[in-house]
Amino acid sequence: MPSASEAAWERFQTLWVAVTHANPFYQAKLAGISPPKSWAEFTERVPFTTKAELVADQRQHPPYGTNLTFPLDRYTRCHQTSGTQGAPLRWLDTPESWSEMTDDWVAVFRAAGIDPRDRILFAFSFGPFLGFWLAFEAGQRIGALCLAGGGMSTAVRLRVLRENACTVVCCTPTYALHLAEVAAAEGMDLTTCAVRTLIVAGEPGGSQPATRARLSAAWNGARIFDHHGMTETGPVTYEHPREPTQLIILEDSFFAEVIDPATGLPLPDGTNGELVLTTLKRTGSPLIRYRTGDLVRRERRHGHAILVGGILGRVDDMVIIRGVNVYPTAVEELIRSLPDAGEFRVTHDRRGTLAELHLEVEASAASAQVLAERLHEALALRIPVTPVPPGSLPRFEHKARRWRQLP
Repeated sequence: MPSASEAAWERFQTLWVAVTHANPFYQAKLAGISPPKSWAEFTERVPFTTKAELVADQRQHPPYGTNLTFPLDRYTRCHQTSGTQGAPLRWLDTPESWSEMTDDWVAVFRAAGIDPRDRILFAFSFGPFLGFWLAFEAGQRIGALCLAGGGMSTAVRLRVLRENACTVVCCTPTYALHLAEVAAAEGMDLTTCAVRTLIVAGEPGGSQPATRARLSAAWNGARIFDHHGMTETGPVTYEHPREPTQLIILEDSFFAEVIDPATGLPLPDGTNGELVLTTLKRTGSPLIRYRTGDLVRRERRHGHAILVGGILGRVDDMVIIRGVNVYPTAVEELIRSLPDAGEFRVTHDRRGTLAELHLEVEASAASAQVLAERLHEALALRIPVTPVPPGSLPRFEHKARRWRQLP
């Protein structure tokens, strides 16, 4: 039996043959490049794929673009990116690629300790986004009772959770906090519910210690289990069962690189950089050296490729304030460390000579002052923090959009 690395290389060779023979997008992109004979040759000679290229391709060849390896009648699923990082993309899948990605989601559930005895509430509206549907089908595949939470208010979802004695909730970290907030307002005691695990994704908070602690406390000590993926790739990582905040890359399905986002050059393990992925099983709508925009720090431990601290942020989310690089995840970690802090909003004001940040947080005036001091200590920046009343800032069911920009 081939080793994991040998099996990955064999899958890549199969993928290369398929796309260079039948995928118009990659036929054009890889024209004149001979098949790589090693991963080193691959990373040296094969260009990156960017989201901007894919968006342009779909605009020029609507509605699905040319990144399709098979005739259109082979495809049975159509999903779409959220559009939170630019124009949305449509993504098609064959039954074979859909089954492979479902298997990857099964691996996520199994790592989280989910089994046929569990009852899973999927607390989100089922729209065009890929992850919801994959997770639901994977839950069925492992034999768990799956409850779709689409088309429901938060209060109704909480009632479904209680009446069905759900043991697992799948949602974003932000929405898990909002569920707990609404439960308190509705007089629902979460200490009496059956939930033992929250499986979160869609935001970096699931691997941030302060956010994890806040979530677990709000849900009566429930286990917090993080993972991440994208519509363009499917599931990519899952939390290390024994090392929370560390995400294991699904290396059977991906060849992963970390590069300097400015130069595109490879970075050694232990260095922060941009995650680049090549899908090894999604032949029908593949990605080769795809720049994800995710900021990560990779290490290899006990035979696994690990993303230390999970997704650290987005490369394009970093803002420079008076010469200081500020990542949203660093700000959120400090906010979540305050016991009484609720929702927050950050305004990036670029209208003056120097860019400024202004922070609003649902907290007491005393806590707002403490937060301002901690931000100054951590970032060497004085950031005004304004306390606002509880419930006055927007709530989010999907990916939170807490940062706004004033040009």
